[in-house]
Formats: sequence, C-alpha cells, structure tokens
Amino acid sequence: MEIPQKPQYGGGIIINPEFNNRLEGWTAFGDAKIEHRELRGNKFIVAHSRNQPYDSVSQKIYLQRNMLYSLSAWIQVSEGNDAPVSAIVKTSEGFKHCGTIFAESNCWSMLKGGFMVDTSGLAELYFESNNTSVEIWVDSVSLKQFTQKQWRFHQEQSIEKARKKKVLIQAIDAQGNPLPNATLSLVQTRSGFPFGSGISRHILTNAAYQNWFTSRNFTATVFGDEMKWYSTEYARGTEDYSASDAMLKFAQQHNIAVRGHNIFWDDPNYQPGWVPSLPPDQLSTAVQKRLNSVVSRYKGQLIGWDVVNENLHFSFFESKLGENASAKIYHDVREIDGGTTLFMNEFNTVEDSRDGSAAPGKYLQKLREIQSYGGGGGGWAIGIGLEAHFSIPPNLPYMRASIDTLAASGSPIWITELDVSSQPNQAEYLEQILREAHSHPKVQGIMMWTGWTPGGCYRMCLTDNNFKNLPTGDVVDKLLREWGFTKAKVEGNTNPDGFFEATLFHGDYEVRINHPNINNYSAQHLQVMRSDEQKQGRQIIQLRV
Repeated sequence: MEIPQKPQYGGGIIINPEFNNRLEGWTAFGDAKIEHRELRGNKFIVAHSRNQPYDSVSQKIYLQRNMLYSLSAWIQVSEGNDAPVSAIVKTSEGFKHCGTIFAESNCWSMLKGGFMVDTSGLAELYFESNNTSVEIWVDSVSLKQFTQKQWRFHQEQSIEKARKKKVLIQAIDAQGNPLPNATLSLVQTRSGFPFGSGISRHILTNAAYQNWFTSRNFTATVFGDEMKWYSTEYARGTEDYSASDAMLKFAQQHNIAVRGHNIFWDDPNYQPGWVPSLPPDQLSTAVQKRLNSVVSRYKGQLIGWDVVNENLHFSFFESKLGENASAKIYHDVREIDGGTTLFMNEFNTVEDSRDGSAAPGKYLQKLREIQSYGGGGGGWAIGIGLEAHFSIPPNLPYMRASIDTLAASGSPIWITELDVSSQPNQAEYLEQILREAHSHPKVQGIMMWTGWTPGGCYRMCLTDNNFKNLPTGDVVDKLLREWGFTKAKVEGNTNPDGFFEATLFHGDYEVRINHPNINNYSAQHLQVMRSDEQKQGRQIIQLRV
C-alpha cells in the first residue's frame, strides 16, 4: 500500500501513533538512530544505522494484568522485498513476541499481532529485524487493551453474526391463509458447521468407541494415520487401503464428512521406510504412483485434501525432487480431483508467535508460490490448514490477528488438528481456543486431533479407555450443546399474520406445527443457510400445513 491506513482503535494506548507530533512518545531502542520523515504528505518514523536486530524505535507502555492486547502497525523497509520485521514487548519478566511481517520497500504492509500478560507493570514496545542492513519505517501503530469480559462479548457477537441467521417462518393452511397462534417447534437435526474429532482404526471394532463418537453429532472427522502413505504402502508395491476404506464407509454411514489426511508429508522422519533411500528418478515415479492411487481412490468423497503436509517446516520432497516439488504435487492432485479443496497444513502459525518459519506472512508466500506454479497466475484457492497443536498457554489476540492476516487471501481456513498438551489448565485452554476459532467468521471448520487408541491419544484425549469423558470431553460436550449440535429446540407461536421469527444456528431443522384447526401436527424440514449461500440477511420461509 502506498499510504498506510489510520491506526486501529485510534492507536489505543499508544502516544502519537501517526507521528503527527514528530517523535513525541518515541525513543531509539538499542544503538539505532531514529528520525521523523514525511513522504507524500504521510508522516512516519525511521530507525536507521542499525547494527543489531533489536536496534530500532520504541515506546514505553503500562500493561495491566489479565488484559488481552491487540497490536497493529504499518511497516516498510528501505530496500528489498522480504525483510522480517517483528514487534516485541519487553516486560520485567521477559519478552513477548507479538507478531511478524515480511516487509517490502516502496510498499506499506500491516503487521498484526497481540499478546497477554500475567502481571501489571511498565513495559516497552519495539520492533526488530535480523536484516540489519535495512531501515525500519513505522507508522499507524496501535495497541488496544481488552478485558476478558470484552473479549468474550466480541466472540459472542461474532458467533451471532457469522454462525446464525434470522429466519422468518410463515405458517399457512392448505388454501394459503395465514395461521395465527400456531405453535412451532424447531429441532436442529444437523449443524451446518463442520466440527469433529479425529478417529483411529480402533473405532471399527469397538462398539463403545462408536457409540461415544456418533452420539456427539459431529459433522466432520479425519483419520490419524490410516490414509497416510506409510500406512497404505508400508512395503513398496503392496498397497492396503482396507482400514481407510472401512473408516470412510463408517463415516459416510453416519453422515459425517471426512478430511483427507494426507497425501504426502514433507517431514523426512515420516516417510514409508523404503522411500528415503530411493534415487530421485525412482522417488519421482513412486510419488506419482502414490498420488494417482490415493487421490483417484477417494476422488469426490472428501471435503479437503492435506496435500503436502507441513511444507513450511520441512522440505523432504524439495530436497530430493527440486524446489518446486510441492507446487507440482498440488497441481497434479488438482488435475485428478479438482472439485475438492486442496490444503496446506502447518503447525505454529496460530500457536506460537516465536516461530517465524510458519508465520502468517510466510504461509501466504508459500501459498502464492504454489498457486502460481506453471503460470497458473494464482487464480485458484488453496485451503489454509492451521493445525493448532498448543503446547503453551494460548495467545488469543495473536491467534485472532494471524487468522485475520491469512483471511485477506480469500482462501478457506480450517483448524485441522487442534489439541492442547497435557498441563494443569488443559481443559480451560481447550475451551478458550475452541471459542476463539468458532467465533472467527473466516474459520470454516474445526477438527480436534483426539483420535483414541488403547495406548492413548497423540497428546489429548476426550475420554478415558472406558469412554467416560475427561475434563476435555466435558468442555467439548458443553460447546456442542451451546452451538446447537445436540438437537437444540426453539419454540414459539405465530403472530396474527402467521409469522414466527427466530435466530438460528446454520444447519438442518425439523419443524413441527400445531394449530387448533389442524387435527394432526405437521412435521417439515428446514435448512438455515449461511449468508454466503443465500444473499438475504434474513431467510424467509413459507410452510404449508
């Protein structure tokens, strides 16, 4: 952008956020030199003569305990097109990494991030870049604080807008006349939001596992290992899809959608045992065979494919087959199953702001690289898969800011492997993350990485081995009830014109209508659609009794 936008929230607690008062409130950090500049009528601050990454510009701030802080700033560098610039807050207890942008020259880019603090006190906000040869230009800085109550209120308001819709139902008789004072009962039979738990092959032979899983009314699932290359072709040339075939059939029988995980995994440690030693020509042949086999087998039966898993952190196929290996694989998969959304899938993009390898900016760079391979021009959408394996307390402002940044691409976003490592507040953190994900209007589905095996789960189970809920399972059940997955009921009476209005979660409903003039109640089906599926802000339905 040639000129940065105004600071969010008017700058929040930041003094002189637009630098209209020259350097008021701002000082040099480290050994940098700072100066006030103006270009095309826009005023900003510049840190130059930098020798260390942290040499930059800073402002002292006062932080309050248990508050959530959303940060944004517009950044530019003096030269180059890929200079990482991070926002850092130095507190008495250490450093808070708020977010990273890959800045360009001659173009302002928005850095979004955030953090949470456990103690009150003075702190210092500054910016840093490992590229010490560039000047860091900063403008329109904002740091807005929110109470826990304010944050939760925003989540609830977002859910009302993004996950629900106003529905106006008119009950009429066989002649088309309105039925006043008719009693309507609406029961949600299926949620319109894809949400669920991963499963393992053990569900095929364990009735208790099946009963627990199917009774939750989950709308989506994913297989932990059973569709991966090392499971379906453990020995070279011998394919076995029996487990994944049976699991897919089980899910389809219960009207549960399935994500395809995964076609390839870029981590060298998770290849079939016979793959790493193959010379490039044989590996290329094996890759093409695997791709054709699994994608053709499940074409049109899945709601998404994780194509080359974790190709930001790892590069097994690139190291063997060239730097465009991932991009070529995506395009080959698209040729076979172009009707299914193809996903990137990564960890630490929302979990850990310190991991620059998977920062939102890096994610979008890789996504565009795949889209443009072979002269594609970037005209097709690649799904953004966010694994969400949390090992540290969730940084909700950073999570929200990261999803905001990714959403600007227009690509569909899913939380694909959510779990929280074992820790005293595991269930509490799970609830916080689920609420944040579900409330974000650009998140189109949530999968938990909680497939059960007799030896336990990857990092987080929802039940014990007798399929009695653990505290994490209780959290999930509470949210399933709250979000309308468990046959939530809405009742009311029509007005004198036969109308009844309600705000309902997206999904399928059974509507029962009773009226004194009707001998038997009338049961009908209703689908409440998302606004992007139906243009009107309010859905109007006429039901004939």
